[in-house]
Amino acid sequence: MFIRNFVFALFAFMSCVASAQAANEPALPKIAVTDLSYEEKVREYFHVVAAQQKSSYRGKYSERERESDYSYSAGSRGSVNAKSESSYYEASGSYTYIDRGELHKFVSDIKGEMLKSGGYRVFQGRPVTQKDTDKLFDIIDRIKKGYYKGADYVLFGTVSSIQFRDEDTPVQGSETISHIFSLELVADFNLINTKTYEIKAAFSAMGEGSDVKLLSTSRGGRIVPNRGRVMSDVSKTLGLDVARQLEEQFSPAGGYRSGSSSSTTVIEKSSEKVIIYK
Repeated sequence: MFIRNFVFALFAFMSCVASAQAANEPALPKIAVTDLSYEEKVREYFHVVAAQQKSSYRGKYSERERESDYSYSAGSRGSVNAKSESSYYEASGSYTYIDRGELHKFVSDIKGEMLKSGGYRVFQGRPVTQKDTDKLFDIIDRIKKGYYKGADYVLFGTVSSIQFRDEDTPVQGSETISHIFSLELVADFNLINTKTYEIKAAFSAMGEGSDVKLLSTSRGGRIVPNRGRVMSDVSKTLGLDVARQLEEQFSPAGGYRSGSSSSTTVIEKSSEKVIIYK
């Protein structure tokens, strides 16, 4: 009996201590991270060919015969009516339209780096449906519609530039070609208060990745770039850049960081393997 009461008392004491510590610690801001929104102008070529043929045939035939004691007569009559119509239409050209949507990639490492900092509670933002793409960039409207319930802030990102590079460059003084496949993505981010709609942080971040291979022109061969590795590198470097700038501008305690403070982030780049295809 004594032991049981002692255990209960100890448990109650530890609970009180934990509650007191939790009360003294500042609540971590809850941030919803949206997928990267994009808008681009798309131009497509079209070529239309339409042919139609319609025909009809109608015939009529009749015979008449008459006979009496004094005379006999017979006759026939017929008519044919045929009709045919045909049409042909061909057109070509191009048309332009605006394509809007969200990239469901590149944000996992952003959320991961935010979690590593230990200063935020991270939420997944609700994706935008196809019918809501007209107001894709109206983040205030999405907040009012309850896309981010429970979040104190929304980290809203939009793609401003995507540049692919896929080219061959001769290596001077050799029979080798350097094939470079790279991707550079730039996105603009705004951290918005879901209650006041105040912008607490705003910055532009970049992610980049590349894959370089060498090909011997004398022996030929085929180069297949490692696209998966390039996409992964873009996502990781973008996540590091976003987390760094977010920490510089926004304090997890709920305010701004001092402009005089500075932080240095050292990113070690792994050496790339060069493969010569023979």
